[in-house]
Amino acid sequence: MRAQLFGYSISGLHVASDLVLPGVIAREDDCIPAEITIAEGPVPESLPAPTSRGPNWEIAGDRLLIRIPDIITMLLQGGNRITYRLAPGRSPRDGAIFVSGTGFGLLMHQRGLCVLHASAVRVGGRAALFCGRSGAGKSTIAAALGQAGHAFVADDQCAISGIAEGAPLVHADGRAMKLWQQAIDRLAPSQQPEQAVREGLSKYYVPVPLAAIEPLPLVAVYLLTDAKGTDGLSIARCSLADAAQAIRANAYRPPVIKKMGQEGLYLQAAAAIYHSVGVYRLVRPLGFDAIPAIIAGLEEHWRALEEEPR
Repeated sequence: MRAQLFGYSISGLHVASDLVLPGVIAREDDCIPAEITIAEGPVPESLPAPTSRGPNWEIAGDRLLIRIPDIITMLLQGGNRITYRLAPGRSPRDGAIFVSGTGFGLLMHQRGLCVLHASAVRVGGRAALFCGRSGAGKSTIAAALGQAGHAFVADDQCAISGIAEGAPLVHADGRAMKLWQQAIDRLAPSQQPEQAVREGLSKYYVPVPLAAIEPLPLVAVYLLTDAKGTDGLSIARCSLADAAQAIRANAYRPPVIKKMGQEGLYLQAAAAIYHSVGVYRLVRPLGFDAIPAIIAGLEEHWRALEEEPR
């Protein structure tokens, strides 16, 4: 008996999956052929003659094998298929978060897309990206901007095309936002979630009232930096060298993309972003009380960017 397939749209791509993908917005139009298939099936323990390998992954040609110990093993093929095998005793939901996260992010690399670990919101007809270390507040700032009327574009993974043409486009992610309970209580108390990202973790999928669906050109990329001492809010443009380092550092799963031979893509992406819109260091005070000032500073910066000649 054929497994039921669920339809999704992720980063502008039509996906058919036999897993229910938590936090991913379902696609209603089933008439469009799937560009990516996710299905349970045979997955080898290792790849024959791998060209590169790490602690939990191997690469051989257009195949990438990923092992999440005691949870799931995934085989990514040709940028259009993820075959997975659950570890004994694991439920489909246990594996789904890794399929839609790590698996899908690396599949985008196989498709030749630049993928940044970032959140994004719509600013007029363009997209602003926020990068930073885990826990830096990318999702929190995006959620706060959403409350201020800027539509949500992406959370955690930002797929960017148009690099070769020098006109980067950000693809709407098609997933719910992931927020810690503290952020939900302060920013969206009326949107109490129902599903945790992972069991035992007080981080939840939050429905997004405003969401962009079309690819958007960039307006700017911001690197989130904590203010120190009495430092206040500041936004400063990075040099080309700093921009290149930042884009590379915020790539999705940097160790793997290096072995996939895609470092050149990220240097090209950094140059395209730097010359077309700019990479900026956003130094801001920590704490929810500082968020109104951060939003005001960003909106002032966007108005200034609109006045610059293009």
